Amino acid sequence: MFTKENRENTLNGILFVALFACAATFLAEFRVFKNLGISPLIIGIILGMLYANTLRNRLPKEWQPGIIFSTKTILRTGIVFYGFRLTFQSIEAVGFSGVLVSALVVFLTFVIGYFVGTKILKLDRDTTILTTAGSSICGAAAVLATEPVINAKPYKSAVAVSTVVLFGTIAMFLYPFLYKAGFIPFNQTAMGVYIGGTIHEVAHVVAAGNAIGSEASSNGIIVKMIRVMMIAPFLIFLSIWLAKTAKEKTKDKRAKITIPWFAVMFIVVVGFNSFEFLPLVAVDTINNLDTFALTMAMSALGMETSFDKFKDVGAKPVYLAFILFLWLIFGGFFIVKFAMAL
Repeated sequence: MFTKENRENTLNGILFVALFACAATFLAEFRVFKNLGISPLIIGIILGMLYANTLRNRLPKEWQPGIIFSTKTILRTGIVFYGFRLTFQSIEAVGFSGVLVSALVVFLTFVIGYFVGTKILKLDRDTTILTTAGSSICGAAAVLATEPVINAKPYKSAVAVSTVVLFGTIAMFLYPFLYKAGFIPFNQTAMGVYIGGTIHEVAHVVAAGNAIGSEASSNGIIVKMIRVMMIAPFLIFLSIWLAKTAKEKTKDKRAKITIPWFAVMFIVVVGFNSFEFLPLVAVDTINNLDTFALTMAMSALGMETSFDKFKDVGAKPVYLAFILFLWLIFGGFFIVKFAMAL
């Protein structure tokens, strides 16, 4: 990929992806996207998909390794540095109830989603896992982190991300409406835990929390960050489970368990950030660069996504995401009620 002969073309491909990420970052600053909680990551994958289905044939084939590099290496690096958004102190700030809600939501949502997707809807394994990961953990970032662990095709990640955008946006408007209409009998503290524990994207949690109040917003963000932190153990257990399943199917006792290195490094970075060695200005700069790296990865995934491939998947991922959306609303309500009563 970076051999002497291919280095220039690979770099051209990476710079081409970076150009899309710049455009996505610029567009994300528009008020309409900010009000809707649409992040540069989402805009990036949409721009990439539009390009893939219109002008893709005009891209020099020699630049392709740069796009692949963006979907693999830049993606994994972005997930590692995502850890600078978190500290272990945030767990203490929200207490046992917030941790319990996050753990139960992630575990039960994945189990329910996998069963419904593979057994009832007869979806393929990869699309089911990606869609379920997006609903259970933290939206697009979880889909991005899960994709390399299961070696899924880029278009399946795009399908999963699209469901996150759809139902996360609906939840962002629905939760404040239901709360203000008196349908959700929580105080602001519990409502914050409910929002952070059940809404898909971080940006959606911020928007929904701010629409209710400062206490709901702060609690929502902290609980959401705990869910984000669960990416690492989720990926490690997922890798172990997939290896065990493959071993049982093939009867090959030599099947290896591959622990995703970027999930381990993610935890290391969270631990480092918890000591507050770096000034806030430096951390903010790292987070901005990391958002750009993840936007590059999403743009590159979009470039690898053809609308023709969506026909093979059909509407089943949307059905699965809708079922999980209902589960998060009603199941999440009772989980929060149970945890806050302890």
